[in-house]
Amino acid sequence: MADALKKDRSAIRLAPMEVPKASDVLANELRERILTGEFTEDTPLPPERELVTQTRMSRSTVREALRILEVQGLVRIKAGRAGGAFVQRPSKDAVETSVSLVIRGQQIRLAALLETREAIEPFCAQLAARYRTEDDLKALDAANEAITDTGSTLAAFLQANVDWHVGVATASHNELLIGLMTALSRAIYTATENERFINDEVRRLTAKAHVSITRAIRARDPEAAVRRMNRHVHSYAQAVLEVEERTEISVPNGT
Repeated sequence: MADALKKDRSAIRLAPMEVPKASDVLANELRERILTGEFTEDTPLPPERELVTQTRMSRSTVREALRILEVQGLVRIKAGRAGGAFVQRPSKDAVETSVSLVIRGQQIRLAALLETREAIEPFCAQLAARYRTEDDLKALDAANEAITDTGSTLAAFLQANVDWHVGVATASHNELLIGLMTALSRAIYTATENERFINDEVRRLTAKAHVSITRAIRARDPEAAVRRMNRHVHSYAQAVLEVEERTEISVPNGT
């Protein structure tokens, strides 16, 4: 009987278990309280020594948890006698920062960036046509004026292009779309900062398309804004990717 019981017990198997780090547990707890509004903006967290006493965690664990929250933009650390850790809410730039880090960290392909813009920006234009303000239109007009300057440098043209695309997203008055489009536009700027992608014909067609789309946004015509933006971003993506493909083909041949 004893041998049978011993055999049954030895047959029991448990799967490997992952135990979260203590610093992650503390950071998660504080993060949840900040995001739910329990800890309001500018609220000072207890001093490090008190957090150690309250949580019964080591000082190094508490410090690591606070560093995690600082990197995530949920606390700011001030030095000095009146210093410490203070709660801060995620800023409006948090989406842009996070998306930019993913794009750079994962080395997202230019084709993927352009595909994402094709999926998102026409809807931005639709919202912009509905919700734009006079200030939004002024920003778009200023960017268009800079884009049509035939004597501008490539860098100036690309910056004006970014300003216009971000301006359309801003006119949508949707915080998430603004963050996404700002990150995308700047990443595309960086990826196409080369004369082989942007020539005089591309500049001319870009300026023409932007003026047309801006006109639809000004007229509060969502359907026209979507249609024209669709055509513009698709044509631009095709032109850029054709140049990239030709370049990749020519490199092995030494031409």
